[in-house]
Amino acid sequence: MSTAISPTAYNYKVVRQFAIMTVVWGILGMGLGVFIASQLVWPELNFGLPWTTFGRLRPLHTNLVIFAFGGCALFATSYYVVQRTCQTRLISDSMAAFHFWGWQAVIVGAIVTLPLGYTTTKEYAELEWPLAILLAIVWVTYGLVFFGTIVKRKTKHIYVGNWFYGAFIIVTAMLHIVNHASLPVSFFKSYSAYAGATDAMIQWWYGHNAVGFFLTTGFLGMMYYFVPKQAERPIYSYRLSIVHFWALITLYIWAGPHHLHYTALPDWAQSLGMAMSIILLAPSWGGMINGMMTLSGAWHKLRTDPILRFLVVSLAFYGMSTFEGPMMAIKTVNSLSHYTDWTIGHVHAGALGWVAMISIGALYHMIPKVFGRPQMHSIGLINTHFWLATIGTVLYIASMWVNGITQGLMWRAINDDGTLTYSFVEALQASHPGFIVRALGGAFFASGMLFMAYNVFRTVRASNPAEAEAAAQIAVVGAH
Repeated sequence: MSTAISPTAYNYKVVRQFAIMTVVWGILGMGLGVFIASQLVWPELNFGLPWTTFGRLRPLHTNLVIFAFGGCALFATSYYVVQRTCQTRLISDSMAAFHFWGWQAVIVGAIVTLPLGYTTTKEYAELEWPLAILLAIVWVTYGLVFFGTIVKRKTKHIYVGNWFYGAFIIVTAMLHIVNHASLPVSFFKSYSAYAGATDAMIQWWYGHNAVGFFLTTGFLGMMYYFVPKQAERPIYSYRLSIVHFWALITLYIWAGPHHLHYTALPDWAQSLGMAMSIILLAPSWGGMINGMMTLSGAWHKLRTDPILRFLVVSLAFYGMSTFEGPMMAIKTVNSLSHYTDWTIGHVHAGALGWVAMISIGALYHMIPKVFGRPQMHSIGLINTHFWLATIGTVLYIASMWVNGITQGLMWRAINDDGTLTYSFVEALQASHPGFIVRALGGAFFASGMLFMAYNVFRTVRASNPAEAEAAAQIAVVGAH
């Protein structure tokens, strides 16, 4: 038994800060998503202004939901998980605080610069060089805090969730720094260090692995902690989780070229990307099955536990979108799906169904613990949120599947004399009902976040952070 335990055994302050900002950015990012989806239904919503056009707001939407909402969820949960599984406090409170405020500064920078049209034009990497440098500094600080905490751990073992978080941190840093190599020509304009097909290849090596490591590997770290915790069951197979980890990080990094089928990229590189994408199905489903099977003997809990429902449905969407992705990487399928709304549907099956749902479930589990409450203010509101999120996701992806296949078939339809059967405008008109359903689905999902915000507000208002710190102290004392 250790005698000199700090009264605040864990740094829950930074966890609380990131958790609250996850909800705030989630509402803003998803609300903006509903707005730009509505612009495709009612173009008048562009307001005839350059700053409010779809082309300016769409990259802001992606940055807000990926880096602001998704990033804050990853930071909150990784700091929570690494302290509890290593049974030690974060290595530096001041570096963790810099990480929090620095990240918010990057997001505010995106909110200012992207509507003004300052952009590198690279998908998911639009932020110009001053913000990109700040992001890199903040990210390296995060890595130092996370890995420094693992180094000073009190446990012999490094829990598998931390391996996933660790891989996400290292690979995201590498992707960001390599893809953002550029020559600045002014404070808000730079040119990529790469040219032509090389630039495209490096961008999609980055772009796909922003999905693969930021939006998959990091959230699998979340899954490996919060699913067993909420189900009150050990992970189904620890051995499978290790195989899942090494197979995933070995294969994912090669899949980027499937974004560049039928382009100037060399054919061998396209084929390699396709092959690796198909093989990637195995570790992806290995992880999904591992999460699902953790519920063996606990399936009855889904009837009464909406938090567990969020976590399990997120795994179902993870399985579905990691089946759909490899299928869409096959060249013949891709020739129909590429540039259509099918791709948009696939991205949101992962973003809404997997990333957002696992984040929401993890937050509902974690927030009471870091704010010193026995549970969230209202289980009924969590239930309402679950159904809004699920119905919203299904409406969104089903409408985009129908739109995407319709567009792909109309674009390739030809008459006997070889002329195109349909004009682009006719394909757009056929897509209009799907745009309406997509906006409706997004509105369902975003409204669920408002219920979450109210639930979190009531929970926090009744909170006792000192109790949370005391519970952490008892947990650490008990572990020694």
